[in-house]
Amino acid sequence: MDADLVIIGSGAGGGTLARALARSGLSILILERGPYLPREKVNWDAETLFRTQRYHTTEQWRDRKGNLFHPVTGYHVGGNTKFYGAAVLRRREVDFGTRLHERGATVAWPITYHDLKTHYDTAETWYYAHGLKGADPTEPDRGPYPYPPMDHEPYIATVAENLERLGLHPFPLPLAINRVAQALPDSPCIRCDTCDGFPCLVHAKGDSEISAVRPALAHDNVRLETGIRVRRLVTDAAGSHIMAVDADGPNGSRRITARMFVLSAGAVNSAALLLASANERHPMGLGNGSDHVGRNYMCHLNTVCIGIDPRRRNPTVFQKTIGCNDFYNDSGDPEFPYPLGHIQNLGKLTPAILKAQRPMIPRWLTAWAAHHSCDWWLSTEDLADPENRVTLDRDGVIRISYRANNEAAHRRLVSRWRSILRHLGYPFIFTQRMGIEAVAHQVGTLRFGNDPKASVLDLQCRAHEIDNLYVVDGSFMPSIAAVNPSLTIMANALRIAPVIAARFSDGTAA
Repeated sequence: MDADLVIIGSGAGGGTLARALARSGLSILILERGPYLPREKVNWDAETLFRTQRYHTTEQWRDRKGNLFHPVTGYHVGGNTKFYGAAVLRRREVDFGTRLHERGATVAWPITYHDLKTHYDTAETWYYAHGLKGADPTEPDRGPYPYPPMDHEPYIATVAENLERLGLHPFPLPLAINRVAQALPDSPCIRCDTCDGFPCLVHAKGDSEISAVRPALAHDNVRLETGIRVRRLVTDAAGSHIMAVDADGPNGSRRITARMFVLSAGAVNSAALLLASANERHPMGLGNGSDHVGRNYMCHLNTVCIGIDPRRRNPTVFQKTIGCNDFYNDSGDPEFPYPLGHIQNLGKLTPAILKAQRPMIPRWLTAWAAHHSCDWWLSTEDLADPENRVTLDRDGVIRISYRANNEAAHRRLVSRWRSILRHLGYPFIFTQRMGIEAVAHQVGTLRFGNDPKASVLDLQCRAHEIDNLYVVDGSFMPSIAAVNPSLTIMANALRIAPVIAARFSDGTAA
């Protein structure tokens, strides 16, 4: 045996699980497809990040019509948390039940918020969550945040005050940033303008590499191998037990054996790997007797909204400090009594970022626009649809057959926020809807549930049909809610860790 436990993927789920099990004494091997992300000056270069996309994969996937596209994703130790905006919000308590939307109802979870509550606490501590209890009127039952909220800079503080004057409830956005020392000189976080969407050159972002993988590797029983791409899971003759994985690495192809396996490659790649592992016992893909592997792919409906006030410069450096959930549970319009979604600041748009993303616009104009803008990210819940799915084409290329839904709610959210920004004094407002290539919030392809005919995983995120296979990335989610999914992925991995440890203790991990 190469290990007691093999974890495939080192992102929010896999990395957190490794740290949670590090003290168990189990021999744990983390397999990461990518390398450590290089720590180099261009980590903070907008041209490198947003135009040449140095750190994103060069592979192509297909959409439902067969058109190739480059997914905005990468493979590194820490997964996509290396680039996330570090907004770490808990799902609302209502998000675990059935929620009625204009285009249909969400699928209720087989667990409740209180099954994750203490694990949210732990995840927030490990990932340096800064926030303020009670500021968000929709937040679930909770104790104080482990660290105080990130302060608004003066311009953003005025924006928050003006939103309050309109009767709204802006709150300090919970952020996974190692700013524990606050303004002291030894604070890792320097409150720069290269946080949201950038890897952190000073390692101050609470990403999975820094907050989970590195602490796990401090234990001799935990190992990490990089550059290992798992191609196939191999079962025993009965098809009920994973014996090994076949993988490609720096030294060629190899087979890696273990007693138990955890899949955490992301909702798209985890589903694709199970489909690629089809055999005689599992002709439609491993664990796919229900025909649900790859189905119900969800990704938030996201829009960037930029307000420009030509009369005022925005000198803010660290802008991503406001959240707003006033339209999270109800639109406020009796003619449309449905949720709209979540709003938060983006990291400050700089002239370099805008020029990298809009190279045809004259440099002077991108500079002017960036200096006068206030920038926002709007998210609406996507609804599960079995026809929104991940499959593999005959040539092995991933296909995402996807049609966005809940569009009316998202359009209303964008319209409402445009109106609010005009009231705040922004006469020029520009929006950009994110397309299929924006896969940062991917969930749902291996949903968990009680019924093996309607789900892939059981309540403990173990495959119904395979005794020693667990999944801890976002694919387990039956619904996505409208807040960032990363903290829930981390908390769920913490929930599953003692389940796995107990199986080794009681001898049921063969």
